[in-house]
Amino acid sequence: MGLFSKIFSNARKPEGFFGRMMVNGMNGGGHAKMAEWGLAEVVISEEANILDIGCGGGGNIARLLKRCPKGTVTGIDFSPVSVKKSTEVNTEAIATGRCKVLEGNAATLPFDDESFDLVTAFETVYFWPEIEKCFAGVRRTLKEGGQFLIINEDDGLSGNNEKWEKMIEGMHTYTPDELRHHLSAAGFHNIIVRRDKERPWLCVSANK
Repeated sequence: MGLFSKIFSNARKPEGFFGRMMVNGMNGGGHAKMAEWGLAEVVISEEANILDIGCGGGGNIARLLKRCPKGTVTGIDFSPVSVKKSTEVNTEAIATGRCKVLEGNAATLPFDDESFDLVTAFETVYFWPEIEKCFAGVRRTLKEGGQFLIINEDDGLSGNNEKWEKMIEGMHTYTPDELRHHLSAAGFHNIIVRRDKERPWLCVSANK
């Protein structure tokens, strides 16, 4: 495996030196701009309880905390490197009880039914196993009428997806139609797909 592949293989589960590089990069640049673009598409209550699955470097937890100043944000990631970085980035909110960061995965979410108003997934559903089961688990944790927000850097139609899928083990870049199908099969409704006019960014929202 070449150096380039070693670095980007950490997109799935950041580990070691290259993993630390990856999570640092997740918090800035185009990733931050894309997150802001996607979050502009949803209305978030000041008192919302939010879950961010695959919280990476913790930058999106911080963005969500700003949008729910009277609420809470829980981050979960199956990479210890990501959990550590997300904890460091959000130390103050954790100290005041507004934030928790846990190690875990999308397939077995360790939360009670109807715990959250909003669940977010930034650039992570590419790697979820048995995606409809994962989506059903997300739906279980949402309150009635709650919203699931997926934001992806690639819409699976750009022509770049095959390159990344070959480079990163276990990655599948879902098209809008694939996400609609899997979300519907998991019981979601009001599925709305938004795409950026200039870049292959994809934002999909769905309600319980």
